[in-house]
Amino acid sequence: MSAEPPTLPPVRLRTEAELARDALAAPLLARAVRLARWAGPGTGVGAGGELVDEQLPEAAEHLGLAADENGAAEASEAWRLAVDTGLIDVEDPDEEDGPDAVGKAAPGENLPLVTGGSPQDVLAIWLDGLEAAYADATAPVFDDLADLVGEDGSVDFDALDWDPEAEADFLDGVLANLYLLTVGDGLGGTDPVPVPLPALAASVIVPDEMGEPTDDVLEQVSEAMMRLDDQFRVLEPIGIVEYRPVDEALLVEAGEEAAQAVDDEDVTRYGMVRLTPLGLYGLRARMLEAGVDAPAIGDLADKGADALLGGIAYYPEAAAGSEVELWLARRGGADGAAAELLAAARGTDPQAPLRRLHCQQALALVGAEAEPAVREVLDDPELGGLARVWLAELGAQGVPAPPESMIFWLAVDTIAAQLAADGDLDELQELVEGLAGRHSGFFDEAWRVDHPATADVLDAMGRLHSDKKQAKEARKAAFKARSRQGS
Repeated sequence: MSAEPPTLPPVRLRTEAELARDALAAPLLARAVRLARWAGPGTGVGAGGELVDEQLPEAAEHLGLAADENGAAEASEAWRLAVDTGLIDVEDPDEEDGPDAVGKAAPGENLPLVTGGSPQDVLAIWLDGLEAAYADATAPVFDDLADLVGEDGSVDFDALDWDPEAEADFLDGVLANLYLLTVGDGLGGTDPVPVPLPALAASVIVPDEMGEPTDDVLEQVSEAMMRLDDQFRVLEPIGIVEYRPVDEALLVEAGEEAAQAVDDEDVTRYGMVRLTPLGLYGLRARMLEAGVDAPAIGDLADKGADALLGGIAYYPEAAAGSEVELWLARRGGADGAAAELLAAARGTDPQAPLRRLHCQQALALVGAEAEPAVREVLDDPELGGLARVWLAELGAQGVPAPPESMIFWLAVDTIAAQLAADGDLDELQELVEGLAGRHSGFFDEAWRVDHPATADVLDAMGRLHSDKKQAKEARKAAFKARSRQGS
C-alpha cells in the first residue's frame, strides 16, 4: 500500500460525451467530416491520396472557405485529415492508366461512427486526427521544394537540417509544461489561464539553475517562440489549444517600419496559449501512451480503499476530496465504506501515517453514518487516536478519554503524516511547536513512543522548533529513540 508522488497532478476531465461534442466541433475535424460526406464517385485523388488540384476550389467552396490559395490549402488539410482518420477511403490511380490517371475516393469505415458511434468511437477518431496534426506541426518547413529535389527526382532530406526526433522532443516538452501549468492550479485544470508564449518557450530553454539569462539563451528563446508560433497555428484547428498568435508587427525586418504602433507593455502581442478541455484529454492520452503517470480524478472510484488512500496521498486538497466523493458514490452503505477506509488506514509502513490522515478527511465526507464503524476502533492502538479526534469533531457524546500513550502516539503519527506529505513548512513548524507546548515534558516521553517514525519525527522537530532549548531537547530525544530502536 505504498504511495509515490504521481508525475503530474490529477486532471479533472469532462465526461466522454462532452469531450466527443468538443471533438466534433473542432474546426479541422468538422471540415474533414463535411468533405467525407461531400466526396463521391467523381472525386479524384492523386497517388498519395491527396485531393487533385482541380477539385480543391470546389472543396473549399463546399466548406465555405475563401476562393484563394489559403482556402485551397485549408481544404487540402481537411481532406488529408479525413483520409488519416478513416473518414475517407482512397484508391490510388492505376499506373497502367498513365501519368494523368486519378484514383477514387469513397466514404471510410469510420464515417458512420461520427453520428452512429459511441463517444469513445468519436474520441478515437479525434485522437487519430490529433496525431496527424501533431505530425504536421513537427514537419519541416521549407520555402521552395524544388531546391531540395535532385536530378533523379529524389528529395535531399539532409539539406532540410531537420531532426524529426529533436522536433518531437521539443514540442513534447513544451506541451508537457503547458499541461503541468494547467493542472497544477489545484483545481485539475478546470479554470486555466492563458500562458504567455515567451514564458512557455523559456520553460524548455532556460536552465532551472540559471539566474539572469544570457544573450545567447534569450536568442534561443526568441527562436523557440517563432517555432511554437508556427506549431500552435497548426494545432489550434484540431481543438487542443486556444491560441493568440504573435503580433505580426513584431516580425518586421530590421530597418522596416511596423504598419501600426505597438504597445511594448502588452505581453499578449507575443502570443498567448491556453489548453482546452479537449486538449487536456488529448495530451493526457498521449502521455499515458508514452508511459507517463498522468492521473485523472475518478481513476480510483472503482478501486479498493487501500488504493484510494494511497492514490490521493499527494493530491491537492480539492482533488483529493473530489476523488473520495466519487469513490463513496460507488459504495452502497456509508458504514461499510467507513469500515473499509479504517481497515486500509492500518499499517506500519512509511506511508501509513499519510493514509490515516486522508482516512480521517475521507470519514468527514462520509458524515455521521460512519460513527458506528469509527467507535469499533476506539481501542485500536493505531486508529484509536484518529477515532477520538473524528468523534470529537462530529460532536459525539460518550467518547472515552485517550490514555497518555495514545496521545503521544497520535502526536508522532500526525507529524509523520505531515512530513510525508511534504507540506507547508510554516504550518508544520506551528504544528510542532503547538504539540510540544501543550504537553509538559513532551520530549521526555516522546522518545519512548512505539512508532516506526518516532526518531525521524523528533529529528524533524529539532530542526523546525524555533526555541533553541526545545530544539536541543528534541534532538536528544531523537538520539534516545534511535538507541531504543537499535536495542
